Amino acid sequence: MDRILFKNGALLDPLQGALQPGHDVLVEGDTIKAVSQQPIEANDARVIDLKGKTIMPGLIDLHAHMIATQFDLPGQVRMPNVFVTLKTLPIMRGILRRGFTTVRDAGGAGLALKQSVEMGLAQGPRLFIAGRALSQTGGHGDVRGRSDFIASDAPCNCCVRVGALSRVVDGVDALRRAVREELQMGADQIKIMASGGVASPTDPVGALGYSEDEIRAVVAEARGRGTYVMAHAYTPESMQRAVRCGVRTIEHGNLIDGPTAALMADHEAYAVPTLVAYEALHLEGVKFGLPPESAAKIDIVRESGLKSLEIFKRAGVKMGFGTDLLGPSHRMQSDEFAIRAQVLSPAEIIGSATTIGAEILGMTGKLGRLVPGAFADVLVVDGDPLGDLGCLGGQGEHIPLVMKGGCIEFNELEEAGTRPA
Repeated sequence: MDRILFKNGALLDPLQGALQPGHDVLVEGDTIKAVSQQPIEANDARVIDLKGKTIMPGLIDLHAHMIATQFDLPGQVRMPNVFVTLKTLPIMRGILRRGFTTVRDAGGAGLALKQSVEMGLAQGPRLFIAGRALSQTGGHGDVRGRSDFIASDAPCNCCVRVGALSRVVDGVDALRRAVREELQMGADQIKIMASGGVASPTDPVGALGYSEDEIRAVVAEARGRGTYVMAHAYTPESMQRAVRCGVRTIEHGNLIDGPTAALMADHEAYAVPTLVAYEALHLEGVKFGLPPESAAKIDIVRESGLKSLEIFKRAGVKMGFGTDLLGPSHRMQSDEFAIRAQVLSPAEIIGSATTIGAEILGMTGKLGRLVPGAFADVLVVDGDPLGDLGCLGGQGEHIPLVMKGGCIEFNELEEAGTRPA
């Protein structure tokens, strides 16, 4: 079994408020074997001398879309499957290079894509997939434009379109079946649309999504398979309905108010804000093909983003780290750190992208920290992220080494202290 020993690193443990200098970390196979402030002896290990650089756990993005290859999502549904798949590969590689070793895909990615990464056919983050998100007719996942008739070309289960992030399903019985189908096809969690959205053509942001009976049916089916439901929601009423019905994570949540945040805290529901998505849509959505009816809705949610962080924090709602970017804007993924830094501390933000992310995924002890028994997802960073989040920004320029599951995916340290033992 391959062993790698990182020596003389400044350990960033998200549960501690400062770096801990002089640490060794031993990786055995795909697992962290030992972490110590005392020298670790491992005569047969490959040794990487970090010379005081920061060593920290890989980052977790809880809301991303691997197959969102362009801003025009309705147009992507009609794109040939092979084109979508090939355009996805550099997106996944870029995400991993920026230090995000785990991603919860919030709609679109299927089991084959997840397995392709696991098998080494594609380079990318570890994936937790939702399959296709579930939307009611005319909801956030219904990509059909307005007409004088309801077109029959919505993404369906009998005509697989790799470019479809969602499927249209109405009614309790149909939803039960849809959830069972997505789980049968490999979904790790289920995604529903609980309110209107920005990128979809016919639903106002304030529109409610599924009825409470429908949401409860989805939650019951997910719980029956030992998993949970994540819900796209912007307005207080949509979030309240989802949380009361058992939804575990609220995605976006920009228009949250105090009473709704308190309800979420009481139900131990999580929030996954995605503020960088609205900056990207505002700055370059129209340029890269966002339909005009979608562009007109951006400012409704963009202007409330930072305020939502304050409300969630005040109520004690745990926040995960999400981005929700489309097409060429995936390069802005790490800008989420800088946006949140206007309200939250670096430690809080790093916690959202590590330990809280692991908690939401049900992977506490396996992801989000460098501790014995955890997956060996390791970043080496130039600088102290607890003091300056800028070293986690950009495209990984300050992250010379990225390891996922014990495999070194990127390494710019070879000429700076890597040697065999």
